[in-house]
Amino acid sequence: MSNMPKLLTIITDPNPILRKRSAELAPEKIKTEKIKELCADMALTMLKKDGVGLAAPQIGKNIRVIAVNTKDGVVCLVNPVLTKVSWLKEWGSEGCLSVPGVFGQVRRHKKVDCSYLNKDGKKEFMSASGLLARVLQHEIDHLDGILFTDKARDITRSS
Repeated sequence: MSNMPKLLTIITDPNPILRKRSAELAPEKIKTEKIKELCADMALTMLKKDGVGLAAPQIGKNIRVIAVNTKDGVVCLVNPVLTKVSWLKEWGSEGCLSVPGVFGQVRRHKKVDCSYLNKDGKKEFMSASGLLARVLQHEIDHLDGILFTDKARDITRSS
């Protein structure tokens, strides 16, 4: 059986890793024990740090993997792509584990459809609205080297 999930270190801005576009994972790399472990470690880290999403660059890996907390539990998305976004957008408050103590208002699509590969390499789809839609957009931005502070207004810093 695989090892227990471990808590990973979250890297914080300014770190060049957070500004790089992450690479897609090749299909043969996905079904490996390494990726299953990474997903478990990311899920544990996100939950322990009270996050609602975590992207691989935040733990120092420039690969296109994100973990998001849904009402059905944590889902690990490999090579996620937004296939459809709503015309309607809304402002909402965001923070980020890699930008501690900073919050701001970010305008995001209200609804998104996302295709991705699960940790077994199977293609799946997720439709999201509200907070989950926001989290998906925020985490996919991480994979493109974009931080929420690049898009935010009314930025506040808690000491």
